[in-house]
Amino acid sequence: MSDPHLFPALSAMVHLNHAGVAPVCGPAAEAMAKYGQEASTLPYSEASWYSDIKDLRSLTARLINARGPDEIAFVPNTSTGLATVARGLDWRRGDQVVITDVEYPANRYPWEDLGRFGVELVEVKQHADGRIDVEDVCNAITDRTRVVSLSHVQYGSGHRIDLRPISETVHRAGGYLCVDAIQSVGVLPVDVRSMGIDFLAADGHKWMLGPEGAGIFYVHEDLCEMLHPPVVGWLNMVNAQDYGNYEYRFVRDARRFEPGTWNVPGLLGLRAAIGLLLEVGIERVWERVEGLTTRVAEGAAERGYGVFSPRRLESERSGSVVIEARASEEAGALVKRLAEQKIYVALRNGRVRVSPHFYNTPEQIDRLLEAL
Repeated sequence: MSDPHLFPALSAMVHLNHAGVAPVCGPAAEAMAKYGQEASTLPYSEASWYSDIKDLRSLTARLINARGPDEIAFVPNTSTGLATVARGLDWRRGDQVVITDVEYPANRYPWEDLGRFGVELVEVKQHADGRIDVEDVCNAITDRTRVVSLSHVQYGSGHRIDLRPISETVHRAGGYLCVDAIQSVGVLPVDVRSMGIDFLAADGHKWMLGPEGAGIFYVHEDLCEMLHPPVVGWLNMVNAQDYGNYEYRFVRDARRFEPGTWNVPGLLGLRAAIGLLLEVGIERVWERVEGLTTRVAEGAAERGYGVFSPRRLESERSGSVVIEARASEEAGALVKRLAEQKIYVALRNGRVRVSPHFYNTPEQIDRLLEAL
């Protein structure tokens, strides 16, 4: 698993911030370099870029167990996917959107913006132990709830929430479940069908080990035509390649949310990265990461650090362990001191977030613990 050719960062640093921005994996870097060479020497019609991107749609569907590639669109980032839902639904005054009070801003501001249309934002509180209680979310759902939009894993605590009972509750109320999955896709098993997810967005630059600016957006096949594209361009029309035949009619599947030219090099890099993850197997990835994060949590606790991330149940764990600095330390100074030793973690809300991926080694975790 820990091959420096596949993961060049292994020989340069101890990177434990995959919940922030991950090092691009070797295959993704090679795919983008190949594009650069081809783009500078070959006419685009001789390259395989577009067939490769078509293949990426199928690989992405496999990664999240979508029904097929027609449910997958490509977006530049998670924010665009979430905003596509927020701006694409036909809202009515008095509708409600349920979120938590600790969401990453990308999953707050698009919904808060709907207040100008009379849409009410309902916040579920995070508990003092870092947990978001499923029952609290379900109790917040009423017949006015149009969307529940949650992070599958919270960026500030590493808490993973059980989505299935929430999707069942919001569907009974006539609403939809929208998921910010940037902290789970690529490290945790994500199954949009068994979880009952209607919309999902995730950029590729964290756990998917791809470049920034190349993300995925999933829409349940039954909902594609209900959601109006917030950006209208040439590519989301049915006869996009027949340039002079003007027909204002959207594609019926998820491609309707792709208004113009793709980020071709980024998507080619993402294809290589997702291909690597599927080759390893997400269940195997998570088994490895769970072992590494347990090593972090137990080792930090032994050294007098508090562990903020809920970890009592396996179903609540994620790829991130958030720890509290000791009384004699300041979290920001600790993160800086670790970086000076080329051990990279993140400062989030006054705490230290450690996010290893499957290619990190137990020895690297021990280096972190020794530095602590």
